[in-house]
Amino acid sequence: MIDVQAWFFALAGIVAAIVPVWVLSVVRRDASVVDSLWSLLFLIALIVYLAASEAPGPRSWLVTALVAVWALRLSLYITVRNHGEPEDRRYQAIRANNQPHFWLKSLFIVFLLQGLLAWVICLPALAAVGGQTSPGPLDYAGVALWLVGMFFEVVGDYQLTRFRREEREPGAVLDTGLWRYTRHPNYFGEALLWWGIYLIACAAGAWWTIFAPLLMTFLLLRVSGVALLEKDIGERRPAYRDYVRRTNAFLPGPPRPALESGHNHGGTR
Repeated sequence: MIDVQAWFFALAGIVAAIVPVWVLSVVRRDASVVDSLWSLLFLIALIVYLAASEAPGPRSWLVTALVAVWALRLSLYITVRNHGEPEDRRYQAIRANNQPHFWLKSLFIVFLLQGLLAWVICLPALAAVGGQTSPGPLDYAGVALWLVGMFFEVVGDYQLTRFRREEREPGAVLDTGLWRYTRHPNYFGEALLWWGIYLIACAAGAWWTIFAPLLMTFLLLRVSGVALLEKDIGERRPAYRDYVRRTNAFLPGPPRPALESGHNHGGTR
């Protein structure tokens, strides 16, 4: 069961965290800072929910640990990756399309929108920590799925970071390691680990929260993830078109043969 009052307290906690980061983005003229905040919003919601709810369940520490490891790792990775870089191209485009007064509009169309999405998507985690039954096989299956998801996300990010630091020819494409089997192993991993959290929620009786991992998967595939990143990448990097033909977009699978035997691409996405 969900403590509705505590759930709305969690929303208040999310908003309280968003406002100062939005102010920072206005001062720096860089909306990209929201990316560092995104995963932390889930952790903030969970902590506030636990503090406000009357009876945390036996899964509280387990789910809190899973969310905290994911949130802190991802926020640190994005913060380090973006340090010293200009505003991300995605936000540059949003800024250009929402003039004048983007500084104010960004509070609603960038920051509060992401806060609302995090509030909804984290619902299985909140339901799981409130479940009063003892952990069982479904919880363990959820943890196993979460671990596989974290493997894809962490290893995929590591391989991409290492690849970006290598000297390579311009326009080269990363197609080794996990990137050989899916064009977005990090996004696949993120979706998978939230499906793992959902299984734990199911063990607590919150099967009805299935809309949350479905929404996360949809966002990663069609909105802020795969579709947005690949919108013009084939035009900017011609080698990427053959990579798209050979490699699954999301679900890992065996690569298809290259157009030319022996043709190999190495580089950054």
